[in-house]
Amino acid sequence: MTFAALLAPFIAVALWLRARPLFEIIPLGQLLVSSAWRPLQKEFGFLPFIVGSAAVTGLAMVLAVPPCLLCAIYLAEYAPRRLREAVKPLIDLLAGIPSVVYGLWGTLMIVPFIRDILIPWSQSVFPNTPLFQTQNPTGYSILAGGIVLAAMVFPVIISTAEEVIYAVPGGLREAALSLGATRWQTIKGVVLRRALPGILASVILGFSRAFGETMAVMMVVGNMPQIPHSIFDAGYPLSALIANNYGEMMSIPMYDAALLAAAFILLLLVLVFTVVARLFLLQAVKRAA
Repeated sequence: MTFAALLAPFIAVALWLRARPLFEIIPLGQLLVSSAWRPLQKEFGFLPFIVGSAAVTGLAMVLAVPPCLLCAIYLAEYAPRRLREAVKPLIDLLAGIPSVVYGLWGTLMIVPFIRDILIPWSQSVFPNTPLFQTQNPTGYSILAGGIVLAAMVFPVIISTAEEVIYAVPGGLREAALSLGATRWQTIKGVVLRRALPGILASVILGFSRAFGETMAVMMVVGNMPQIPHSIFDAGYPLSALIANNYGEMMSIPMYDAALLAAAFILLLLVLVFTVVARLFLLQAVKRAA
């Protein structure tokens, strides 16, 4: 257990040492805010990739959180026991599907749907809205990556949120009902309020899962090093940058250090999200005790 706890710091130190030659030339702060990505000129700006990761993940959470929470509430508060026991293994099965399968699903179904239906429709309905306009209507976009990631985080958010809601003591429900509250008023005003830290933790865990995803996003997001201004623009997440380029073009000076610096930044971001989720879970356990 001690070794497992030290594994993440060991990985972080190893990445830092390999990326240190780049940090000695270009400060980390400058790398984070620069948008120039020209390895041949030794210009390594991570801003487009950070924005790409944040845009894809943020859109995925916007699409995933509302239906996931509604599903968790239904399973914990309304669903019959048999239905709950039948649905939970199916949700767990979704978590076990390889990410490349999600990527193929996105490539074969989501990308053509966006290219042939959503883009023409949005450009005719919202002709003056930059968020829905694009100069590259291929379907490989931030939206495609967000939809695929949303499907991938469904089981993470639903399972965690459902367990937290179900763990709220029944006495709280009975007390609210005895005072004349309806079932929905009890759920909204008592159960969800008590389970709020755990629900937030489930969302953060889902965010961490989505932020570090590589294969599925890489297959549908377009992989163009630019800052996207529309949901139909292509993006390039940090994880896809590493997967696409590591092992290739290593003859370029500092290129290896730049990719490992991207891995170091990605590790730190995911670690922060995971620690925050853990703190929320601990608070939820204390409140439920």
